Amino acid sequence: MTAIATATAISLSLPFSLCRSNKSYTRKFVKGSFGVFAVYGEEGGSPDKKSSWLTLFNVEDPRTKVPQSKGKFLDANQALEVARYDLQYCDWRARQDVLTIMLLHEKVVEVLNPLARDYKSIGTMKKELAELQEELSQAHNQVHISETRVSAALDKLAYMEELVNDRLLQERSTVESECTSSSASTSTGLLDTPKSKQPRRTLNVSGPVQDYSSRLKNFWYPVAFSADLKDDTMLPIDCFEQSWVIFRGADGKPGCVRNTCAHRACPLDLGSVNEGRIQCPYHGWEYSTDGKCEKMPSTRLLNVKIKALPCFEQEGMIWIWPGNDPPAATLPSLLPPSGFQIHAEIVMELPVEHGLLLDNLLDLAHAPFTHTSTFAKGWSVPSLVKFLTPASGLQGYWDPYPIDMEFRPPCVVLSTIGISKPGKLEGQSTKQCSTHLHQLHVCLPASRQKTRLLYRMSLDFAPLLKHIPFMQYVWRHFAEQVLNEDLRLVLGQQDRMLNGANIWNLPVSYDKLGVRYRIWRDAVDSGEKELPFSK
Repeated sequence: MTAIATATAISLSLPFSLCRSNKSYTRKFVKGSFGVFAVYGEEGGSPDKKSSWLTLFNVEDPRTKVPQSKGKFLDANQALEVARYDLQYCDWRARQDVLTIMLLHEKVVEVLNPLARDYKSIGTMKKELAELQEELSQAHNQVHISETRVSAALDKLAYMEELVNDRLLQERSTVESECTSSSASTSTGLLDTPKSKQPRRTLNVSGPVQDYSSRLKNFWYPVAFSADLKDDTMLPIDCFEQSWVIFRGADGKPGCVRNTCAHRACPLDLGSVNEGRIQCPYHGWEYSTDGKCEKMPSTRLLNVKIKALPCFEQEGMIWIWPGNDPPAATLPSLLPPSGFQIHAEIVMELPVEHGLLLDNLLDLAHAPFTHTSTFAKGWSVPSLVKFLTPASGLQGYWDPYPIDMEFRPPCVVLSTIGISKPGKLEGQSTKQCSTHLHQLHVCLPASRQKTRLLYRMSLDFAPLLKHIPFMQYVWRHFAEQVLNEDLRLVLGQQDRMLNGANIWNLPVSYDKLGVRYRIWRDAVDSGEKELPFSK
């Protein structure tokens, strides 16, 4: 299936200027959810004032002081110490992000200074301001993510403190009895056993799908296209066996909350979005994007909150972090290569486990046998199909097909297809082809037998196709045709897998990328600290 198929949303208004003046006036430039406060004057600023706030950020990187505990079994106090260093790192990271914003503010003031206008054209100033606005937006996003990481670290620290208290109580009771102490020692030995066991590297994918590991949840997942989420609409989604609903808040930014009302467990997606809050259709309770209930009609307002996930919007996609660990500091980029235009964005719900769908997407050798009615119609069968890739990579290219492909953890497949003559395979590489099609497949694990598929198609030719009415429906029809050719096979695989058959019983050379995905997935599920192919 290769052809069509951050501190929080802050209002940044710095309460000081970096220059002092005898005669000054102020302006405020406000756009969206943050503003830039500039002061124009006749004299330069005092270096003492600047150095005074710079000292706030002169904090040593705490990573050099983290105790070396790799491979050791930690007691509760040592684990608490590690958690405290984690919190110190989050504080240091947040200071660096705020410092970045302050320095960018200084650049904005410099650009807006009336003296600079004598030397720069309006066009140049517009360009510089646009670049600075983009840098400010990125820095603001970093601060927001840092705040989320600090919040998660605080929760983790509170949990570790509870463990320490429980451990102290347990030690007091075990001192009184040697038998109880021996039992506790046996329990500790049992806990050590899984950590020392070497991860299983054989490919055996059979039997019922196991519960998803918590570590697989600790990634950023794209769950929707921005164009599908309007200000007054919501998108219900399933992710890792749980129901969530996405909507935009009063500031236009997306949020993701549990799709269950705290009152009587009514699905919130049956309601509506009013003034940036999602309203339950049962009794009218309204929740903001952080999960807090802000309205309870006909009764006294209580302090109620439902679970919300870290949720961000970037490059036309909406991302969530479903795991319990602090989210990664940066969101991946899934934009098509330079020179491509996006022509179609399609979302489908498929009744297969997401790993099986990824296996299929990472395999091209099946095309001339499976897709005989769609894109591979008329293809000849090569005498040898190979996937060429670096020894430690999750990307490469197919031979003799002019197709580059990459698996991007945790659930993304990217491919670029060189188009020379439709239906003809001439052994060209993608670089030798003058026109190309770029595809993005996101296989979100909705449940153990359901996948939410996000598909985006981009072309580096025929830009006028984008403006033809109803072209989106044509692309969707073709994508469904290709998917149906695959689904009948993958559903058969799934049925036999659930009954005990090993779907990776005998891999061959052209299965290389799919095998590497399965090795990576097994490492995640078994809890390996350093994942294979991560470099």
